[in-house]
Amino acid sequence: MKREQVVYWAATTVIALFEGVVPALTSQTELAKEGIRHLGYPEYFGNALVVCKILGVLALVLPRVPKRVKEWAYAGFAFDFIFATISHGAVDGMIGQTFFPLVVLGILAISYIYYHKLQSPTNQASMD
Repeated sequence: MKREQVVYWAATTVIALFEGVVPALTSQTELAKEGIRHLGYPEYFGNALVVCKILGVLALVLPRVPKRVKEWAYAGFAFDFIFATISHGAVDGMIGQTFFPLVVLGILAISYIYYHKLQSPTNQASMD
């Protein structure tokens, strides 16, 4: 049980840092704005994306958030990583940076799998 909690929180913390903390701190930098423009998106899209990412991270890390909301947050992040890969591939071609969102998607998948392991009835009984 303890191993499962460690894996879950390690993966979830990586997602929270990449998708919540870093965007919140850097979204208004010229580099971030240029990144959004480079992909062909308007600036307001980047701002909306950051707000959604922060809300998604809060949904994942706060314990009292309903399970259904957490599921939507996981789905939203999965779509974000898939479409980021597509956007980078369409604009930049198949370079290393194109596939980085898929690496983060793998970490998200670990968080999701271990979230469900921790929610299983056998683990709930052992937590009581």
